[in-house]
Amino acid sequence: MTGDRVLCAAESTELKRHGLTAGLTNYSAGYCTGLLLARRLLKQVGLADMYKQNTDVNGEYFNVDDDVQEDKRPFKALLDVGINRTTTGARVFGALKGACDGGLNVPHKTKRFPGYTKAKVEAIQNKRGKAVDSTKTEANFDAKVHRNKIFGVHVQTYMAALKKDDAAKFKRQFSQWEKCLTAAKVKTCEDLYKKVHSAIIANPDRVKAKGNSKPVRKVVQPGKIRILQNSKGQKWLRHFRLSNAERKANVAKKFQAALGM
Repeated sequence: MTGDRVLCAAESTELKRHGLTAGLTNYSAGYCTGLLLARRLLKQVGLADMYKQNTDVNGEYFNVDDDVQEDKRPFKALLDVGINRTTTGARVFGALKGACDGGLNVPHKTKRFPGYTKAKVEAIQNKRGKAVDSTKTEANFDAKVHRNKIFGVHVQTYMAALKKDDAAKFKRQFSQWEKCLTAAKVKTCEDLYKKVHSAIIANPDRVKAKGNSKPVRKVVQPGKIRILQNSKGQKWLRHFRLSNAERKANVAKKFQAALGM
């Protein structure tokens, strides 16, 4: 009845503070964002010491609710994908995996993680192209493929291939990645993401942005019809809406003025 209430939030842009300044929109960054959210939320509600993060990130299924032996239950959350497409390997499931490895209880399966293949029935044809039999392959989940996505191995593979084939294109596309790896003093994306994970776990707190100590604009005329001026002397007008109490007060003044006449 009162609407939604945000208990905790995390954005991928915050990963810059933890050493990841490039590739903030891929699957690996989604995992880091989910991990950051989980550790921040558990610290906020006082469960960070009770429910630790997953120390063996191997891409396998992990959920803290499967083996709970603590006095307090783990923090449970349900994934709301919104308008995002729920295709296998989508980045939203990277954030889900990061949140689960971070210690949150998010009910899920491995069917939407990278590395999962559905069961298929394939027809066996003879020389004339006529189906004579069929074979069925069972559903399979390769955790190694998922792990490579978490640690950005796919990015490293493409970077190496592009650098070998087209150095000019590599420089245009991955110049920020080179700066990021150099700043972190690592050679591979996997080592970079390991350092980012450790930095997130060490300090998941949100850092408040510093305000401008020397504002460049000032109020020339206060009020609801406000005139502002910048450091160059340019002026502009801003209208502010009246509150419900202010509107009622204006109506009461008009009634009083009419009765007085």
